[in-house]
Amino acid sequence: MIALSLAEIAAVVGGQTYDIPDPSVEVTGPVVRDSREVEPGSLFVAFVGERVDGHDYAAAVVEAGAAAVLASRPVGVPAIVVDDVQAALGALARHVVHKLGTTLVALTGSAGKTSTKDLIAQVLRRKAPTVFTPGSLNNEIGLPLTALSATEETRFLVLEMGARGLGHIRYLTDLTPPRVGLVLNVGTAHIGEFGGREQIAQAKGELVESLPAASDGGVAILNADDPLVRAMSSRTKAKVVLFGESGEADVRAENVRLTDSGQPSFSLHTPSGCSDVTMRLYGEHHVSNALAAAAVAHELGMSVTEIATALSEAGSLSRWRMEVTERPDGVTIVNDAYNANPESMRVALRALAAMGKGRRTWAVLGKMAELGDEALAEHDAVGRLAVRLNVSKLVAVGGREAAWLQLGAYNEGSWGEESVHVSDAQAAVDLLRSELRPGDVVLVKASRSVGLESVAQALLATGAEGEVSAR
Repeated sequence: MIALSLAEIAAVVGGQTYDIPDPSVEVTGPVVRDSREVEPGSLFVAFVGERVDGHDYAAAVVEAGAAAVLASRPVGVPAIVVDDVQAALGALARHVVHKLGTTLVALTGSAGKTSTKDLIAQVLRRKAPTVFTPGSLNNEIGLPLTALSATEETRFLVLEMGARGLGHIRYLTDLTPPRVGLVLNVGTAHIGEFGGREQIAQAKGELVESLPAASDGGVAILNADDPLVRAMSSRTKAKVVLFGESGEADVRAENVRLTDSGQPSFSLHTPSGCSDVTMRLYGEHHVSNALAAAAVAHELGMSVTEIATALSEAGSLSRWRMEVTERPDGVTIVNDAYNANPESMRVALRALAAMGKGRRTWAVLGKMAELGDEALAEHDAVGRLAVRLNVSKLVAVGGREAAWLQLGAYNEGSWGEESVHVSDAQAAVDLLRSELRPGDVVLVKASRSVGLESVAQALLATGAEGEVSAR
């Protein structure tokens, strides 16, 4: 974070100082909520959680070098005390972003946010210092913490914005007002909470509504291939740039294909020229993500050659998102278990089919959460798709939703043991250990709450070291 005195921070957040001998002492280290991340000069933010109260760590973090604690009550060590710690954190982020004047890029969408954010960051940092959301820390706590990690050298600040209802993105854009806003898609993720795709579109469109006018540099980058996203052009005063495979897109892909290993290759077309891209990532869905990143970079002054080179060299920065690892025995594990929704399930299965041409393929799938009334139909459809794509074997892991996955596959035409329902992750690991053969490709995917990454980790450990149980 930029250096700020404790007195200035207290004024910004409307707090009172306690046990601070010298208010001119500056916070020069990171702003953190995890006591293990404290460095000399840090500001520690004490949240009260369901199981842990950050205030209990106040003395330890100051002993470890923290300049002070942002707290909701006095803690016996240097502290700035406020009524609402979350609101104070947001106010501090808003102050720092305004003071820095860095170019802020925000993105949202139902699927692909984190992968696209990682691509944008890898492209932009070739041009200038860039700070971006780590992992999926895209809510009212993670977003301001990311913004506060920017420094005077930061030229671009790339922030992923999540939402679980109307007003959530509006709140985030008020904390960190973007100049460039990107909407990827409107899908069915969290549809049970929103109540329908139209409500999701209304919520996601809050991002483009927050942008400055085109005359003030505002840019709305919208998916030309998604009608609900494209319609958001009427909700913004910013310049509208379309990306996609549509011939009307300003930034588009032509001659899209997958390499033999399942990596996308295409010709990138922009208003200033075209260049070829072959990505290191896996799956055709990354074409849309790459086009979104290219549109952002093009608007921020990068040449098409620079963009294409950066996209071709970009890797995965966030764990458990199409992580591809080959075991010594030739079995390939695709760990995509960070999260799942119907759209991401479909693209992952298609990627598995492309990667596994001429090989035996396994789809180890679990529950997709927060689908509301659509849950049965969506799980059934994913099971059917696995059969249509000729996945060799579907392993549905877990309870009722997994049973729907398996039933969909069975009703689509699966027979015998081509689809199987197992009770938990350990049962899946036991089955795979007994049946995997060299050359097989295994996709592991489910919603975060299922924890299927343990299956991938156990299979990788088995290949390297012998028997290891999933937990």
